[in-house]
Amino acid sequence: MSTSLPVIESERLIVRPFVLEDLDVAHQVLSDAWDEPMDERQSRLPDRERWLRWSIANEIALAELYQPPYGDRAVVLKSENRLVGSVGLVPSIGPFGQLPGFPEYRGSRRWFAEFGLYWAVDPAYQGRGIATEAATALIERIVDQFRLGRIIATTSFDNLRSQAVMGKLGMEILRNPEPEPAFFQVVGVREFGP
Repeated sequence: MSTSLPVIESERLIVRPFVLEDLDVAHQVLSDAWDEPMDERQSRLPDRERWLRWSIANEIALAELYQPPYGDRAVVLKSENRLVGSVGLVPSIGPFGQLPGFPEYRGSRRWFAEFGLYWAVDPAYQGRGIATEAATALIERIVDQFRLGRIIATTSFDNLRSQAVMGKLGMEILRNPEPEPAFFQVVGVREFGP
């Protein structure tokens, strides 16, 4: 079984590997999506280029090693042939036992790894269902290809847009009753059948 992901198409989007030619647009889109300060953006371009080169090499290397296809993929709006975001997979490690709704880890203070999903969309294109459509296309592909039993996503209490996407993806939204870790405030969980 190959672990590489093909280019994925949905009604409005193409979800594909990043390429070096994406650098300038990806830098702008991700800087905007993560609300990076304007005065720091130019100085961060070399970091973004290093990340992009790593991302491209990572996708190839993971497939050669038969590992899960962790990493970012470009989200391109077909109608404009424009890169508008990123969606991807990550090993998500956290104290799932402190969340109500994770029965197999209940009460454990240990950290466990789960298959994580994330997204970022250019603010100029938010509110159009792009994150939901891209994440849905990726989920459908990986659940079919890898027979996943569960996928999760994490966000902060105040990120209501991400929580809304989690809900549209059919995720159960769990709230962390503990103050730490800060990145683990809200966890979306979606289970898949046999």
